[in-house]
Amino acid sequence: MSSERTTKRLYLASRNPGKLREFQTLAEAAGRKLELELLPGFVALPEYEESAPTFAENSAGKAMHYSRFCNAAVFADDSGLVIPALDGAPGVLSARYAGPGASHEQKIAKLLSELQGKKGAERAGYFVCVITVAKKGRAMAVVSEKVDGEILDNPRGSGGFGYDPVFYFPALGKTFAELAADEKNTFSHRGRAFRRLIEVLD
Repeated sequence: MSSERTTKRLYLASRNPGKLREFQTLAEAAGRKLELELLPGFVALPEYEESAPTFAENSAGKAMHYSRFCNAAVFADDSGLVIPALDGAPGVLSARYAGPGASHEQKIAKLLSELQGKKGAERAGYFVCVITVAKKGRAMAVVSEKVDGEILDNPRGSGGFGYDPVFYFPALGKTFAELAADEKNTFSHRGRAFRRLIEVLD
């Protein structure tokens, strides 16, 4: 039996070319034949409201919703930062934690303000990523991964985005914003989740 894998095509339910490039890089690094493209006409489609209380529900709901407008497989992710000492915040509201349209700096400032006075284990947190693949309104696969770390008092590093500058990864002694791209792809929640997805698709 041939070991050659046929090329699979997946459409990302997003208008974000930066997120697409990140997933394409992950696929290339894994040596998998995957054609990843943004879902055609995404901006003109009825919008899915990500209002569910869990990452899994938002990811699955988004993938199933947008897959109804396409004959091919569609994938969507939902990810964010969870701080147990803040009752799970920012959680599913990670992108909107400091209000609609807030900058990364504003979101970090709000997080550090909420953590003021907390020490040690109270500053523990983890990133979560859930990815769902759906076709014609039905979920085909749901995978999730997490990565543990702690929140620093001050930002460090100029790479990454979101909460990366304050998310310290003890295994490497750096924040996610201090990691090289290939390091982050290896250890990040999104990198781990995408590699799990590839295994499922294989």
